[in-house]
Amino acid sequence: MSQKKITVILFILIIIFSTFSLFIGAINITQNTNNTIKSIDLLFISRLPRLLAILCTGSGMSVAGLVMQKLCMNKFISPTTGTTIASSQIGVLLSLLVFPHVSIITKTFISFFTALVGTSIFIWFIQKIKLKNIIMLPLIGIMFGNIISAIINYYAYKYDVLQVLTASLTADFSLILKGNYEIVFLVFPLIIVAYIYANHFNIVGMGEAFSKNIGLSYEKMLFLGFGIASLITASVVVTVGTISYIGLIVPNIFLMFKGDKIQNSLVDIMLCGALFVLVCDIISRLVIYPYELPINLITGIIGSIIFVILMYQRLKIT
Repeated sequence: MSQKKITVILFILIIIFSTFSLFIGAINITQNTNNTIKSIDLLFISRLPRLLAILCTGSGMSVAGLVMQKLCMNKFISPTTGTTIASSQIGVLLSLLVFPHVSIITKTFISFFTALVGTSIFIWFIQKIKLKNIIMLPLIGIMFGNIISAIINYYAYKYDVLQVLTASLTADFSLILKGNYEIVFLVFPLIIVAYIYANHFNIVGMGEAFSKNIGLSYEKMLFLGFGIASLITASVVVTVGTISYIGLIVPNIFLMFKGDKIQNSLVDIMLCGALFVLVCDIISRLVIYPYELPINLITGIIGSIIFVILMYQRLKIT
């Protein structure tokens, strides 16, 4: 199947499931004909913002995972396994403890800073130890992420903000309303920047020596790539909450059937990620309808299963 056909199919599927998503909820807006104004308000204040947040989250986290995998030369590195999500949670905690009254934009950039610092420390560490086993790197990242989460929970409990922090970090699209989610639109300009520099990331993925031999600044490209991934992650964590494994499984699933060149795959991976989160959200809303399951439960179950399968296949190859 050609590249264009795959893109068109993904786009059509997103339109179909997006339309379906708009009409799922405790209130049936199609039957509320007695008050059309309230139905329209519900659509534009709640349902449409939720849908846009879902599409931004799926596309952004998928691209962030793709960029991190290329820069690290490891298909198992992602915002989840590279401590980016865990580090961004430090920013959320700092916002609660030190800057409780700042705007969501300020919270996002605090979270971005901590995410970038945490990810940079992790990358520096794995470059120093130079592990040859590709499986060990994500396992170390998960371990570091758990340590960071334990420290966050300790200080949240100590300063009596654990309940607020847990509510903030639990991925929940039902709380998305007009006026409190727009910062997640940062995803789209960041994806454009990632697309523009896609070939540079491919070169950096070939190693520091190769990059410098052709005159490309290895350190600047690393900073740009991890900066894009960190800012995407921060905007999602602050707006939606912690949502795992998207940046890991979507690029891996798609790249099984396509080449490793980022520019050829980025748009399709963006669409595939948006479709994946959209389908998971629909499942979470229908399983115990009219109530909802946390979407992180659905993505976590699917992501864990696929992660284990990918690791098993990699071990068989090696």
